[in-house]
Amino acid sequence: MTAAIATTAETFRPTLHYAARNTWLNDPNGLIFHGGVYHLYYQSNPLGNVWGNMSWGHATSPDLLKWTEHPTAITCDDDEDIFSGSIVFDRDNTSGFGTGTMAPLVAVYTSSFKPGSAHEGLQAQSLAYSLDGGYTWTKHAANPVLNRGSAEFRDPKVIRYDGDAGSYWVMVAVEATDFQVVLYKSEDLRTWELLSSFGPANATGGVWECPDLFPLPVDADPENLKWVLTVNLNPGGPNNGSAGQYFVGDFDGKTFVSATTVTEGLQDPDRLGKYQWLDWGRDYYAAVSFSDVPDNRRLMMAWMNNWEYANQIPTSPWRSPMTLAREISLQTTDGNLRLVQQPAGDWTALAGAEPFCLSTTTIHDGVQVLTGAAGTVQRIDVTFTPGSAEEFGLILRGDGVKGTRVGIRPREGFLIVDRRESGQTDFHASFPSIETAPIQAAAGSYALTIYVDRCSVEVFAQGGQVTMTELIFPAETSTEASLYAIGGTATVNELVVTQFA
Repeated sequence: MTAAIATTAETFRPTLHYAARNTWLNDPNGLIFHGGVYHLYYQSNPLGNVWGNMSWGHATSPDLLKWTEHPTAITCDDDEDIFSGSIVFDRDNTSGFGTGTMAPLVAVYTSSFKPGSAHEGLQAQSLAYSLDGGYTWTKHAANPVLNRGSAEFRDPKVIRYDGDAGSYWVMVAVEATDFQVVLYKSEDLRTWELLSSFGPANATGGVWECPDLFPLPVDADPENLKWVLTVNLNPGGPNNGSAGQYFVGDFDGKTFVSATTVTEGLQDPDRLGKYQWLDWGRDYYAAVSFSDVPDNRRLMMAWMNNWEYANQIPTSPWRSPMTLAREISLQTTDGNLRLVQQPAGDWTALAGAEPFCLSTTTIHDGVQVLTGAAGTVQRIDVTFTPGSAEEFGLILRGDGVKGTRVGIRPREGFLIVDRRESGQTDFHASFPSIETAPIQAAAGSYALTIYVDRCSVEVFAQGGQVTMTELIFPAETSTEASLYAIGGTATVNELVVTQFA
């Protein structure tokens, strides 16, 4: 049990991450670059700061760094809650929602039908359209457009497929409790034909949600494309609770075939560490990618929370932030295809005072406070070489010995985040925890880039090959950064701490 921490309404409000002004949010929806800005829609409760009254909130950004919140985009009503989905720019007006001069944006979302509605108890896919660039929306009069008679059919991500099989819209959605991704095609976004299904496969410890499907070049070679299928699940993550996994394979316009499936059918708990995870932390969920990003870049964003304690985190009046947007690529690592992630955006634009720098330094058993490196919003770039220590790393947002530990256990091959003494942890029994992720030294060293915000740490290890995302709730006075080692020594080759304004 931790002592109470004095806070104000804005103590934990992030600087680098998006959070709504005074309401609840969860899954990102309808991510698209359109009209010169990035549009972030998301699951929102416009009437409170816990889950409920599901509608689509809306924010925009010119640069993925600073966000402007807009009025609720698509609102729940007496018949339906507006669950997750996606948005496409219907350039050729295949849907017929456009006018002679304006092609529509079309939102494809899950209608979760309420008691008393014509489709009570079902989840089905519906449409809304916008003719003003995504700021106001009209629901399609003939909703829903795709109904399987299922109570667990949700989270449509729609893409435009252009390949050997033709040119048409493809939807990936889930039958959540069956651990299946179902694929459909359409010429007009209104009439849908079943193509195939995928799953169960790999992690099935909780319902499947929020799938995505997209091509990526292997090792930046545009002549060698593979398809990536992502699917989030709750619970069943590698460190408990919510998480996202991915599969790499081929898609011929009809069927996705995975080349990276470890377990067919129901999950083998002993293989969790062998599956491919979007993030190994506790607080990276419902990740989906942006559509229509210039230069075919693939950018992804997730909800930074975990359903185990999502409604209880100590923020008010807002609750839950989004992660940073990440640019993802597909690289060959040790003969295997892996997603590599890096924060998107020009972070030099937010840099404040001159950075704190440290060159080759030995860390001895114990804790060494870095005088001059304190801060609440910062990026830390550090490279370590292991020595005799069992564990070594950084203590962030600390008050000396206590804080959030981000470290390496070289003999175990683990990256760890320990938030047991990170600040306020007693709001839920499962929050104080130690998370681990597999990591290997590269040329004998470990490189970490860590984004620290007022209520979070996002760790990008070994150039983004491994990521860990964690919420933390430290006291406002806990600002110190320290080095530590346990049971021996290690070496810091270089450390740079950049403060953000």
